Formats: sequence, structure tokens, C-alpha cells
Amino acid sequence: MWTAVACTDGRGGETGGALVRVDRAGTPLEPVRVVRDLAAAVAAEEAAAAPRWISADAGRLASRLAGDGVRIRRCHDLRLVEALLLGHEGRAGEPAALPASLARLRGLPVPADAPAAEPGSTPALFEPAAPALPAGAHEIDAAVAVYAEQHRRATATSRPERIALLLAAESAGALVAEEMGRLGLPWRADVHHDLLTRLLGPRPGAGVMPRRLGELAAAVGAALGVRGLHPDSPQEVVRAFGQAGIRLSSTRSWVLREVDHPAVPLLLEYKELSRIHTAHGWSWLAEWVHDGRFRPQYVPGGVVSGRWASRGGGALQIPRTIRQAVIADEGWTLVVADACQLEPRVLAAISADPGLTAASRDADLYRTTAAEAFGGDRDRAKIGILAALYGQTSGEAGMLVGALRRRFPAAVEYVEHAARQGEAGGLVRSFLGRTCPPPATEDDHPDEGREPSDGDDQRSLRAGRARGRFTRNFVVQASAADWAATLIAVLRTALFERRDAELVFFQHDEVIVHCRDEVVGEVIRLIDAAARDAARLVFGDTPVRFPMETAAVRCYADAK
Repeated sequence: MWTAVACTDGRGGETGGALVRVDRAGTPLEPVRVVRDLAAAVAAEEAAAAPRWISADAGRLASRLAGDGVRIRRCHDLRLVEALLLGHEGRAGEPAALPASLARLRGLPVPADAPAAEPGSTPALFEPAAPALPAGAHEIDAAVAVYAEQHRRATATSRPERIALLLAAESAGALVAEEMGRLGLPWRADVHHDLLTRLLGPRPGAGVMPRRLGELAAAVGAALGVRGLHPDSPQEVVRAFGQAGIRLSSTRSWVLREVDHPAVPLLLEYKELSRIHTAHGWSWLAEWVHDGRFRPQYVPGGVVSGRWASRGGGALQIPRTIRQAVIADEGWTLVVADACQLEPRVLAAISADPGLTAASRDADLYRTTAAEAFGGDRDRAKIGILAALYGQTSGEAGMLVGALRRRFPAAVEYVEHAARQGEAGGLVRSFLGRTCPPPATEDDHPDEGREPSDGDDQRSLRAGRARGRFTRNFVVQASAADWAATLIAVLRTALFERRDAELVFFQHDEVIVHCRDEVVGEVIRLIDAAARDAARLVFGDTPVRFPMETAAVRCYADAK
């Protein structure tokens, strides 16, 4: 059953809203019900029928209901779905919020979406108001109309059963994101503070460099014979090494590690500690960790491939060192699980390559591939597979891809076909139908009155090749995101009724469940089952295995 719901209909008061049941195609089955207590009405409907809730913004709905202790199992997020359908139609990036969707449906001027607010930010006195619905339109009626149109568009695609799963998984992600952001990741502020003090020295005053960074900066300068060197300045560092007879192409860490000079280990330590101080230092701790929890704002599908992003807080870039502060509550455990070699396994599933499929049955796909195609050299097998995924065709990587092509022709052809499509300006899709953005056109960067030149041809060729590398990887990475989105949707359902286990973190191919000590074994089994169910739902009856590497730990840093 489907039920459309509006949080702010204008007719039910501050705590009210509106609901209406519809059939799958969006045809109303009853008159709109305006209610004074939306949470109570949703709770009653949820208990009676557990419908799929149609909402303009499922995260906002879930947040409002959570204040009254109400949760919903399933939803259809109109904004997220609209963005996916627009992308499928080659219109990625167009406004996707409810006012824009309704205006598009009615042939009216389409308003831009409101910019997302930063977590914890205070609204500006004269900031622009969010786009409103057309005059006389109620949110509940708009939601029903837009849902019906979205259903029509989805069923008109070439693989409607796949796109339906994608829309459901993406919508479930909105609920997961809201719940994880509200629950928070367990975080010991005292441990974090002590860690910073041990690494950087006592907390400095505002605008003052931590003691250890100052010592390292002086040591780097002394090693290079340059007083007052600023290690944060790439220009100064390159110039200082040049004066020492060493030419640097950049100051990136991987470049520096190839250089034999006593300043290098000092500079690498400085860079690592500087990143920690800037991204996860005392200011970050004060802003983001409260009441023993880190509560970022997650953005489902925030990357074009379908991977998640976060808005503020760097939730998806927690350094291994800082993970020492992520500690389970007393009597609880962190179950950390990540998919083993996910993207090669996804390539096996979407390409149906017999050889790669057979290799995927092993817990270590690289080891099996090495035995079959690389004389047992696991490192060369890994380099070859990653080179095929990312389009590395020169040097040893190119030769290894050639060996892969002979052993796994269908898998290599799958990504090479995607690369050719991209180079030609075409669109490619994930297995479920998430679509890459179209290429930039001359209309995006007009330069009227100028004749084309040979340089333009070269730039166009380079741009085409770059897009080919992007689309080559997109079909695999986005299909992996399909699987991961389905995984967390299934896992959320499995944990829905429990009070002894909570999904508190997700990134790319990793989940963390915070659970009571006594249910750790059961949670691990639920995660493994969710991985199998996700593979079956997304890829059908595939023999490809998707094993999870799981660790039950008190501290996140101990998981790997």
C-alpha cells in the first residue's frame, strides 16, 4: 500500500498534516485526510498497513516523526526519485524538489532548488526563502500528482523492475541517513582530546600553531637549510628541495616518498599531523561531538556514482589515527563489516564473465585471479584488475590488462564498451539504472566569434579520453553503489524492531552496527544475510559471492 503524506499542508496546524492512500500508480483511493496530530496518524497507519510513505522529503518527515517516537519502515522520497529519473533522462542536475517537479509537470517555469543548509548553521536574516508551490497548491495534492508522474516515467524505462529497486533503495537511504545522523557514532571526546595532545602537544591558543607542528616545521627547514620555511606552502617546499638539487613535480606524499633526503620523513609527518589538526582537531571536536556522539549530516547519493557524501564534519574521511576515539558504550560492541573486493565482484556480476565469476567464489578474488592469469603473483593481479577498472593502459598496468583480457574477455569488454560510449559522448548506466551525467558541451562554455584550432581538437580528444575513463569506472562503481544501497536498506529492515542493535555508520562498502555484547553473533549473521539478499535483489540469481569481512571490536581503530 502507498500513502502520501504532507508535513506542512497549512490546514492541520503546527503538529498536523495531511495523508491520502493511493494505489501503486498514484490514483487516490480516498479523500485527503487532514489531521491535527500527524505523528499519531502516521503511527496508526504504520501499525495497520506499514505502507510505503510518499513524501517530498523523507528525511525531514522521519526527523519530525522521531520527535514523537514514531518510525516508518518504507518510503518513496520524491526529491531523490526525481533526481534519479532526471538523470536517467539525460537531464542530471535539474531542480528536483517538489515545487520544481510540480512546475515541470504543469509546464510552468521551474524554480531552482533551495541550497542545503549546513548542519548547525543559523539562518541568515535575509536569506532567500525556499521555493514555494504554485498559488493554491497544497503539498499533499502536489505529492500525489508528482508521484503518479514519477511512476509513469519509471515504468516507461527499458528495465522498470530494476529502476523500481533503485528508487526504493535510494529512498530507504534517506531514512538511514536521518537515523544515523540522529543516533550518532559513539565518540569519546576525552580520548580524542588526549590523542590530539599526544600527537600535537597542548591545545594552542587561537591562531597559534601546535607545538609539535612548530617543531617539525623548524626541523624540515633545518634539514633543507632554509630558515622560516612554511611546510604548508608547496611553492616554498619545491623551491627548497630545488636548492638542495632535488626536483619535485609536486609535494604530494606519494611523490615525496620516492625522494631520499632527511627532510622527507619530517615533512611527511608534518603533513599528516597538519591534516589531523585542520580536519579533526580541537575545533572540530568542539563543533561536532556532543553527548558522546558524532552526528554528521549524511547525503544519500551525494556523488554522481551513487556513493554517499556528508555535509560538514568529514564523516566519510575519518583518519585511522582518529578512529581510536570511536569507542562503543559500556556493554556494547561495534560490529564493523566491509565488503571484500567489492568492485571486481560487481564487475563479475554485471558482465557475467565465466572466469571472473569463478574467481569470485573465493574469499580472496585477487589470489584466485593471480593463480589463473598471473603466475600466482597476487600484487600483479590486483594491479591488473584495478587498471582495467580505472583505464590505466600504459606501462606494466597496460600489459596486465592485456593478460586480463585474454583470461576474462567479457569483463574487460564490459568496461571498455562503457569507455567507448563515454568517449563518444554517450550515457552509461549502473546495473539498476543510475545514469552518468551528460558531457559538458560548448554551450556550457561559450566562446563566440572564435575559429576552432588544432589546440581545440587536442583538448577535445583529451576530454573524450578523460570521459571514457570516467564512464569505464562509472558502470562498476555505480553498480557497486546499487548493491550497497540495497544492503543498508535490507539491514535497516532486519534491525527495525530491535532496541539492542543500531546501524550507526555507512560509507561506500562498510557498515558499523552498535549492538549489545550479547547479540554480536546474531548481528554478524544479519549483516551476512543482508549482503546475500542485496546481491540476489540487485543481480538476480548470480553465482558471484559478496563476502563481508567482519570484526567485533570495542574501538573502531581495532577493526583493521
